[in-house]
Amino acid sequence: MSLRVLVVEDTPLSLELITEVLEHAGHTVLAATTAADGLLLAKTALPDVVLMDIRLPGMDGLEATRQLRQDPALQHMPVIAITAQAMRGDDTAAIAAGCDAYISKPINVATIAADVVRVVEQKRASRATRSP
Repeated sequence: MSLRVLVVEDTPLSLELITEVLEHAGHTVLAATTAADGLLLAKTALPDVVLMDIRLPGMDGLEATRQLRQDPALQHMPVIAITAQAMRGDDTAAIAAGCDAYISKPINVATIAADVVRVVEQKRASRATRSP
């Protein structure tokens, strides 16, 4: 399965690594370094999934995810939270904000592409079982 993945990440090295790993796995990567740019790209490019850094300058990734969930055109888009500063409760806060999964950094380069595909497949299956 080849996906269009929007990566919203403000750390250049993390963005480069995630992009390289996902592209090597056959996915197309779109990148944004701020939540505002990520929201705009999500609305215009309609990626299959969003990898959303939680700690971004200005608007954080949790607020950006909440805004995605409020947009009828984007509310079903899978969102995976990623963060380097994993604190107790961050995973719960990410899920409460509307994220479908949570990955802490450093990312596992051996599994991240498969993890992204798994989340997308689970989200699609979940929506299919709820459709009339």
